[in-house]
Amino acid sequence: MRAQLGKYFLAAGTALWLAAPALAGTTLTVANWLPPSHPLVSEVIVPMTQKIAEATHGEVTATILPAPLGPPGAHFDFAVNGVADITFGVQGYNPGRFKTTNVVELPFLGESAEAISVAYWHVWEKYLKQAGEYDRVKVLAVFSHGPGEVFLKGGDISGPDALRGRKIRVGGGIVHEIVGALGAVPVEGPSSKAYELLSQGVADGITFPYESVAYFKLIPQLSEAIAVPGGLFNTSFYIVMNKAKWDSLTPEQQSQIDSVTGEALARMAGQMWDRADAKGRAEMEGKIAITPASAAQMAAWKAALQPLVDAKLAEAASAGVDAQAAHAALLSEIGQ
Repeated sequence: MRAQLGKYFLAAGTALWLAAPALAGTTLTVANWLPPSHPLVSEVIVPMTQKIAEATHGEVTATILPAPLGPPGAHFDFAVNGVADITFGVQGYNPGRFKTTNVVELPFLGESAEAISVAYWHVWEKYLKQAGEYDRVKVLAVFSHGPGEVFLKGGDISGPDALRGRKIRVGGGIVHEIVGALGAVPVEGPSSKAYELLSQGVADGITFPYESVAYFKLIPQLSEAIAVPGGLFNTSFYIVMNKAKWDSLTPEQQSQIDSVTGEALARMAGQMWDRADAKGRAEMEGKIAITPASAAQMAAWKAALQPLVDAKLAEAASAGVDAQAAHAALLSEIGQ
């Protein structure tokens, strides 16, 4: 009897020891470089952490770090190297590293960030993932903000040459090349410096989605906007997780997290940008005159930008993907 009890307690103790990690739970660290009030944080990253906890029944929780670990461009490598478990950012902050993002950053894609983002996720899974650009992390989502427009400090905006010679603040990447191809003078600078560049006359216009003009308090610095059907550009974002941390989770936990990330997370991000753009545009009423691009402008701009579109798709294809098919699939799904 004593021997049997001994075996029972030994087995029970072993079972408790094996269960201890699961009972203790896993806490993920989430790096953040934006103000907590920014909608990408308050309406996407915070709800994402809540959904992860709910989906895993509290076994996996995520804590957003209170201070930035470094500049925005460093955040992808923070996930690669395990400095943080989850990070997010803009692929364009790492020039030359992500060629496949060209597919979603091209002009004239669509009016809805939600539609673009969900289509982007599907196209990334089917066509772009094979490029291997994200092989060192677990991708939780890729998505896009709303259509980028042009905002100016006065001047004639009616003709195809409306941007020629104008100094336009850009964030770098493809939008630099877009405004250059339309005859403008690109002035690169981070979003945080946009007010300074406009107020000091270093730039006399800016390319931004409606949300950003309002968020960075630029409305008093601008008077005109050209609303480009489908947008003049888009910006690609990522949310990724450290590969080793992902692999440390149980298959069930991974499946649970997959259920609230991927397409679901891309959709949530797109919906956030659409709400933010609508709010930003509403704040401009009576302060910035928003004029739709004319048929003549669109014809001239599409012709001027076609060589750039071709070059960017060729660059994406150099990563080993069928970029033309990916772009066609993206446009087709957005159009639906």
